[in-house]
Amino acid sequence: MADTLRPQWPAELIEKAAAIRLLALDVDGIMTDGTLLFSASGDEMKGFNILDGLGIKQVMAAGINVAVITGRRSPLTEKRMNDLGIPHLMQGREDKKIALRELAARLEIAPHQIAYMGDDLPDLPAIRYAGLGITVPNGYWLVRQHANFCTSAAGGSGAVREACELLLCACGQLNASLQPYLEQD
Repeated sequence: MADTLRPQWPAELIEKAAAIRLLALDVDGIMTDGTLLFSASGDEMKGFNILDGLGIKQVMAAGINVAVITGRRSPLTEKRMNDLGIPHLMQGREDKKIALRELAARLEIAPHQIAYMGDDLPDLPAIRYAGLGITVPNGYWLVRQHANFCTSAAGGSGAVREACELLLCACGQLNASLQPYLEQD
């Protein structure tokens, strides 16, 4: 049977992705659909896609650092990132490029080794700084114009997983990350 469902990426994109050592993610609009929900008592609620969580774990298992940089502060974001084991969470960081540069310096990672995934204007400077800028089809048009890659899945609907699979493919780890799920008893 032909492997027609497996994603295919252009060689130039794979080449950029092969250098990546840090995947930095925005939250609202990337890991969620961007909707802010509040209960009548003012409690915030967020929906995170489980597909993204496994992709993040696979990327970290392949040796790629993962960070989250968000302009908002949210205990729900902190809980989800802790659940996923993401070691670098930067909340309340309105200037995401500065936050990304600080993290890159701390990790001794050059800009061309960074993938940044965001969807709105506050993400644009970080997308332009990173060696691989990634966005989503429901992202702001100017962000889509400057990104190197736009996922087919919308933010909050598996877009991060798609970016993770691109990185895994580029570093030669996609098949190995999928193999445990294909093994038969």
